[in-house]
Parts: sequence; C-alpha cells; structure tokens
Amino acid sequence: MSFVDPRNVAFWLYDWLGADALTGHPAYADHSRETFDAILELAEKLAADRFAPHYKKSDRIEPTLENGVVRVLPEIREAIAAYAEAGLFAASFAPEHGGLGLPHVVDAAAMAHFMAANVSTAAFPMLTAGNARVLTKFGSKAQIETFALPEIEGRTMGTMCLSEPQAGSSLADVMTRAVPDGEDELGPRYRLTGNKMWISGGDHDVTPNIIHLVLAKIPDADGKLPPGTGGITLFIVPKVLPDGTRNDVTVAGLNHKMGYRGISNCLLNFGERDGAVGWRLGEAGHGLAIMFHMMNEARIFVGLGAAGLAARGYRHSLDYARDRLQGRPASAKDPAQPQRPIIQHADVKRMLLAQKAFAEGALSLILFCAHLIDREKVAGDEIERARLSNLLGLLTPIAKSWPSEFGLAANDHAIQIHGGYGYTRDFDVEQVYRDNRLNPIHEGTHGIQAMDLLGRKIIRDKGVSLAALGAEIAQTVADASAIPALAGQASRLGEVWQKVDDTVAVLRAVNADPLANASPFLSAFGHLVVGWLWLDQAVIIFNDTASDRAFREGKLRACRYFIEAELPKAIPQLELVASLNDAAATMPEDSF
Repeated sequence: MSFVDPRNVAFWLYDWLGADALTGHPAYADHSRETFDAILELAEKLAADRFAPHYKKSDRIEPTLENGVVRVLPEIREAIAAYAEAGLFAASFAPEHGGLGLPHVVDAAAMAHFMAANVSTAAFPMLTAGNARVLTKFGSKAQIETFALPEIEGRTMGTMCLSEPQAGSSLADVMTRAVPDGEDELGPRYRLTGNKMWISGGDHDVTPNIIHLVLAKIPDADGKLPPGTGGITLFIVPKVLPDGTRNDVTVAGLNHKMGYRGISNCLLNFGERDGAVGWRLGEAGHGLAIMFHMMNEARIFVGLGAAGLAARGYRHSLDYARDRLQGRPASAKDPAQPQRPIIQHADVKRMLLAQKAFAEGALSLILFCAHLIDREKVAGDEIERARLSNLLGLLTPIAKSWPSEFGLAANDHAIQIHGGYGYTRDFDVEQVYRDNRLNPIHEGTHGIQAMDLLGRKIIRDKGVSLAALGAEIAQTVADASAIPALAGQASRLGEVWQKVDDTVAVLRAVNADPLANASPFLSAFGHLVVGWLWLDQAVIIFNDTASDRAFREGKLRACRYFIEAELPKAIPQLELVASLNDAAATMPEDSF
C-alpha cells in the first residue's frame, strides 16, 4: 500500500511547482521527468516492500543494549541495505561525491514514501544524509573521502550530537571538552570528554561504523571552558577509527520512548578512557554555524516525517471509513435496512476532510521548501538567490513545526474515526499518533521554533523575509481573485495576511517582549502559509479542467475547507499576540 498518493506527488512536482523545468539548468541537465518518475516509483515500491512490513514489529521489539552494543530489529538492517543498494543515500548529492544529483524536491518526494511507511527506519538515512551533507560542504578532501563518501554509499551511518543531560536545547551550556592532540592527514585532532543525550542512531548494528558530529568546547589557556556559545566547535568522531580500532565512545544507556521506537536513542559517553579521538570540522568556534546546516535540513525532514505520518493516518482512516458499517441515515431509521459505511456520516466526512487538508497541506509545504533550495541553486543572479534564501529561512521553522502540530491533529482525527478500535493496538493509528508525538519536540521544540520565527526571522530581520513572503501571497491572492469561485477564499487569505502584518507592526512599535506569545503566533502564521499554499494549488487545478474529476474536486474542497474552517482560527491567536497579553509571562512562580 502507498500511504502517499502518487497522483498528489505528480501534481505537486509538475503541475504546481514545475520541478521538471529544473532539468533546463546545467546542474540538473542529466535528468528528465522520466528519471524523476523512475526514482519515485522505486521509492514507493521499496517503501512498501521493505520498510512498511516491520512497522509494527519495530514498535513492539525495541533496540536492546547487549555487551556495549545496541542491537536493532534485523528487518531494519535489511531495509537500510536495500535502500543503499538502490543508491538512494546518494540521491541528492553531487556526482563528484558519488551522488545522483537529483533536485532536493524530488529527493524529498521520494523520502515521503519512506517516512510514511516506517518513520523510525527512515530516520537512519535521513540523519546520515544530513551528516554527509555537512561533511561535503565544510570538510577537507581527506575528511570527505574518509567519512562522507561511505555515508553517501550507505556503508556507514551518521548522527548529530548536540544536547547534553544538563543542557538540553541550551547549547550555550554544553560541557563536552575537546583538547588538542596534534594533527594528521585528516586535520587538527582532538581528544573529547563529555556526555551527549538524546542521540538518535547513537549506536546500532545496522552498519559497523557510525560517524558522530559532536559539538564541544575547546578550553582556553587556563584549561577553562569559554562561557556561552564562544568556543563551540564541531568535531568528527567516528565509532571506529580509520585504522580499525574502536574509538573511546560508549553507550551509557538507551532511552525508552513513547513511540518512534525502531531507531535507538542513546546517552553516549565520550572519553571514559583516554578521550574520544575527533577531528575538527571547519574553524574553531564556528561549530554552531556549521551545525545549523544539518539542523535546518533535519528540521525540514522532521516536518516531512510528520506530514508522512499524517498521510498514513489519513489513508488508514479513509479505508476504515469506507469499510466500517455502522448506523443509518437520519431519513432511514428502519432497523431492517442495512447499515451504511461510516464515510456517509457527515461528522466522519468532516474529520476526513480535515485530515486531508492537514496532511496534504503539510506535504505541499515541505515540497515547496525543498523546491526553494533547488531554485536558489539555479537562480540567475545574487538578488534572486538572496530573496529565495530569505524566504526559505522564514519558512523553515514553519516547515518543522506546522506539520508536527497539525499532523498530530490529523492523527487524532484518525483515532476518533476508528472509534474504540483506534485506541487499541490492533490498528495502526494509535502507533501513528505515538510516533508523531515526538515531532513537536525533537530538533528544536515548538517553542524554540516560535522564538526563531518571531524573534529572529521577523523582528530582527526588519521585514526583509516577511516582504518576500508578502509578495508571493499577494500574487496568489490576485490570481485567485480573478476566478469567481475562489475570490471569497482569496479575500479571506488577504485579511489574515493583513492581520499578520498589523500584529508585527504592533510588536515592532512597542518596547515589549515579542516572545511572550511566540507559540500562538507560530501556529497562526503556519495556518496563513498553508492557506496560501492551498489557494495557490487551487488556482492551478481549477484551471486544469482536463484532470480527473474526483481528484480535482478533492483538492478544491480541501482548499475551501481549510480557508473557511481552519484559517479563521488564526485571527484570535494573532489578536492575543497583538494585545501584548502577559498573563502567562508575568505569572508568579508560586501562583502556579
């Protein structure tokens, strides 16, 4: 079963985004729509055949720690091996690094199938690709050849090691120490000591080696760690050193999670003996700036995972609602008459349409962001490249958080549609909900993304990125206003955009903490963005009268539902932000 409808993928890639036009640029000239489709078909089949079958089993049989080594379900190893054999680790990497050179938007569309089929198994290649991309961008030739190329081939997995037990998301408080230990052909070498917590894929037996990217501080001349983020540097710390010996990296324990159980989550100790050997990546003190390249990619792919899980829950709900017989129409209460499928009940239709609007809205958001990366790469001048970069930066916290928040809302509907059965382990939807519950937390919580969006991307940005988005929305509103059937929806979207603009103006005008209500602003702003993307797609499909009638009607109804039923919910949230309400922010601690 495909949990992500291939018709949707084709519509998003070609009819809406025009991704096939990328092949006109030298960077993608070796590809065509045919090669894109071949990759997508391969991904759909491999996800169904090798990832989906062990979805429930990997939830039931968690990773175990045996004699210092983490063991995962054998089917996970087999699925990752098949993924590597298909060349999918290399999909979006440049040919000079052994990659296929695919556009990021095609890679993301392919990965959606794996995320929906088995999100925890798909996390292994997702993290590894992000790790390798940082290495290829910032590593030396020797570092790329030694560490990145085996990852791109799928022979080695990768992680990122940021958080620590005492620091969590406060990276300024990391205490892992890196002491210089000479230099060799791989660059400046260090010995690391410290602990890292919440490390997905921190240890396992999927591949013999794991490449850790570790944030640590280099002590000053007095042996003291610099305060704050000063001195934070990124290091390449392999589980197995290039000479084949085991590095001083130890699994101190496994975290037992509510969901997302197939991939191990570890507490790692670096340097229980002589110190873990690591090589500096980039310049000293630039660790956070370098690491954010992986974190931003991971945030978009967290959003993709949430969207994939929303799509999976919707598929289960739709199938169940079509098969489950219960009740009769209000106009036909004769008990002798046969029961009807619950999809004929109005409230079930409402929940299904909400799921469709959330899941497809989330997937289109992620693909739009991935396409921005490609468009930035092929942009003809620096001004356009900067505009696209600013727009992507503005949308990244939305891409991470909105699918995580409302993908979970879609999965809540899935359980409700299944009724009591949805609350049991006999059906997948309870696991889908548990798996998705991680996404508002990891790679930067909802609150952290909200502070990034409002504090850094909007207030501190002085309106540059917001203006770029406003121009895009204005164009969509103008296009939709010219279509009578969409004019009312265009007007509603324009009103919410104006409300956002007014709210930001209030925050800029007063000397108040703009972050006190950043989270409701993030939710409201996300609704604005997804409403815009739905309307933008509606313009395309409304004018495509040759498309499948049911598919076309489904898109137009989902757009109408979202803009008429969901988008208005942004208004009171924005009013709360503009009111400078400080009921929570100024609440005395002893009054809670």
